[in-house]
Parts: sequence; structure tokens; C-alpha cells
Amino acid sequence: MSDENGTADTPAGSRDTDARDARHAQGTPGDPPGPRPEPLRFFGTTWVDHDRGYTARRAGVAVGALAATTVSCLVLRFAYQGLAIADIGGFVTLLVVVMFAICSALAFRHTWDGFGKRPDPDRQASLRGLLAIGFVGSLVAYFFRALTEAPGEKLHREEYEAALKQHEKRTSRRTGNPSKKRRRG
Repeated sequence: MSDENGTADTPAGSRDTDARDARHAQGTPGDPPGPRPEPLRFFGTTWVDHDRGYTARRAGVAVGALAATTVSCLVLRFAYQGLAIADIGGFVTLLVVVMFAICSALAFRHTWDGFGKRPDPDRQASLRGLLAIGFVGSLVAYFFRALTEAPGEKLHREEYEAALKQHEKRTSRRTGNPSKKRRRG
């Protein structure tokens, strides 16, 4: 941080993550040294120890995702009825229904896979339109994942535990200057 105005030394959007991570790892006095867990949407860091209302949050996310799915399906039903009233033809109506079904299935699969591994940013950007059309599939994936764990918890837990092991390896190395070591003789 800059001493003058309290802003970060690196500009916003900078790729200098090593310096930022080094400052983040130091933390504030009283914080335990080492890596910190990445917060999850709706859960913060409660997923680490399953404390501070984790179970209630998971239930809330499941109920919220199911309610959003229900409302979304009602909106799509009204859109379908609008197409029927407009009498645009059976072929176009069929195309719209198939499009939403396929996009929802693809969005479900993409969202479900995103809970287990980090998505490729370029692929994510190219699928943005498809995911927007298939939003119902993403909501259903969120609902089903929230029944067993916080969505994304498995991936974050694996990364966090790997970071803890790496930190443990780094801090358990020998200390001191080996050239100052006394020789027996």
C-alpha cells in the first residue's frame, strides 16, 4: 500500500499477483500466518469449518435456487403462451422450446463442471450467451449441489488444503545460515 494515500501499489486490474499475494499472506497482527480460504458466494468462509450458520445457508441457497427456478419456468411459460397467442407457427415455437431445452442442459453441465474445476476464462466468455439463455439449467445445478455441499466447496477445499500443505513445507524447512554451522572435527 502506498503510504501517502492508502491505495495499492499496483494499479487496478494489474496482473502482479505475487506481490499482492505476499502482502495478503502477511495479514494483520493476530491473524495466523499462511494461506487464507477463498470466500464462496453466499457462504463466505463458513465452508471451511461448517460453522456460523453453514447448514442454514446451504438450505437457504437450495430453497432460493428452487424458488428462482420455479419463477423462471413460469416466466418461460408466459413467453411460450405469448408465442402461441401470436400464432407464429408451430415450427418457430418448436425451435424456441428446443433452444431453451438444449441451452438449459448445456448450462447445467457447464455450471456443474464449474463446481469441480476452474473454468477457462476464454471459454466462459464465449459461452456467455448460451449460459444466459439456459439460466434455468444453472439454477437447477445450484439447487442440486446445495443439497450436498456449498456450490464450489469441493474445488475450494482441494485448493485450500494444497495451499496449506505447500505452506507447511515452506515453513518447516531448516532455518538459519548453513555457512555459520559449526563443523565437527
